[in-house]
Amino acid sequence: MAEASIITDEMRAIIGKESEPFTIEVDKSAVRMFARAVGYTNLIYYDEQYAKSKGYRSLPAPMGFLGHPIFRPDIPLPPLYVTPLKGPYERALNGGSDIEYYEPICAGDVLTSTAKLVDLSERSGSMGPMLIVTGETIYKNQQGKVVAKFRGTLIQY
Repeated sequence: MAEASIITDEMRAIIGKESEPFTIEVDKSAVRMFARAVGYTNLIYYDEQYAKSKGYRSLPAPMGFLGHPIFRPDIPLPPLYVTPLKGPYERALNGGSDIEYYEPICAGDVLTSTAKLVDLSERSGSMGPMLIVTGETIYKNQQGKVVAKFRGTLIQY
């Protein structure tokens, strides 16, 4: 007899639904801090005049950095990347992420993002059953152009 699916109709109903848009700022200090934290030494991430001499509008966002959501203490932060689900498992593991870039992102940009759940699946692993949650976030710049797509996988077990 096959085991019942842990993916409920309520969970399936969320697939494909976009979140409300949320705003992300890319600022010079954050670009510099991220570049420093991951060990980038190219001056384009630190010296704006140098970056401009290389054709950028300002400091370019390093690979893997897409800015920070605007924080307000009276508004909860939006779900970034993967929509949280109330599944039966208590533990979660990052199952991987991928960022596809379409346009340069630079300090001073204000991005608008929407997130959605794109897939749910079940697997059995060495520690037992797992729920595989895949989400996607689209980033648009201030001109409305899609500049990046983030796809992330969360493993609940």
